[in-house]
Amino acid sequence: MSEIKFDNRVAIITGAGGGLGRSHALALAARGVKVVVNDLGGSVDGSGSSATMAENIVAEIEAAGGEAIANGANVTKMDDVQAMVAQAIDKWGKVDILINNAGILRDKSFSKMEMSDFRLVVDVHLIGSANCTKAVWNHMKENGYGRIVMTTSSSGMYGNFGQTNYGAAKAGLSGMMRTLCLEGAKYNIRVNTLSPTARSRMTENLMPEEILEKLTVESVSAGLVYLCCDDAPNRMILCAGAGGYSETKVFETQGINLAEGDQTAENVAANIDKIRDTAGQEEFTNGGQQGAKFLTRVQKGEFT
Repeated sequence: MSEIKFDNRVAIITGAGGGLGRSHALALAARGVKVVVNDLGGSVDGSGSSATMAENIVAEIEAAGGEAIANGANVTKMDDVQAMVAQAIDKWGKVDILINNAGILRDKSFSKMEMSDFRLVVDVHLIGSANCTKAVWNHMKENGYGRIVMTTSSSGMYGNFGQTNYGAAKAGLSGMMRTLCLEGAKYNIRVNTLSPTARSRMTENLMPEEILEKLTVESVSAGLVYLCCDDAPNRMILCAGAGGYSETKVFETQGINLAEGDQTAENVAANIDKIRDTAGQEEFTNGGQQGAKFLTRVQKGEFT
């Protein structure tokens, strides 16, 4: 296996003041990447701010012989984000890699959740990632190169009690990735998503210590490094945790087609086993394929 190398690359990593973001920053810097360490310096629920966290990581990187600068932009504020991108370009001339890692938690069951907490979590995870991606997108198009990594979660793909806000935001990031990878492909912009399971401020109170010891952030960052290298894939959801690596894909069953006069709720119910049958299921890579599947059957006169 040849070594993964980064030739004069510049990366912005949001939420890099601790946990996974810190690990990502150190891992990329160790391979020669120049890093903008972004962190607002707030608590897990998003309250407060401090530049110290980002500055500490910069000091670590510099002590190891790497290059980094600190940035305290709030990813929910587009002016802050644009200034962060400008800072990177002023310093190093470009931005090659964006790691959208910043996030917060405000967990409660949906019945008890205030909509302000729902909105804030979506703003940080989803809108914050959109802001950062938008701020580098045209720059990457002009340069003919870009590697962007979103951060999703098992909560966004499978659900988790008490995390409707977090799950909605994380699911949105996967959907955003699936469209951006299509729009960026001809410009050599590859967009992927990381789904981590790791010990962090967000998880350390949720699991027993003997499990947390296995969930190292470094094992997740190994996957992150691959997703933003020159030979990175496009449109992948890479799951990583405790040394385990897998891919999440969305498949669609073959399903059925009902003739015009048979399109009733009762016939959907009568055929639900056929609709849910996984035999012959497919992975689609753009939204038009679903409609094409059904319409092709109509054209061929294929009805259940």
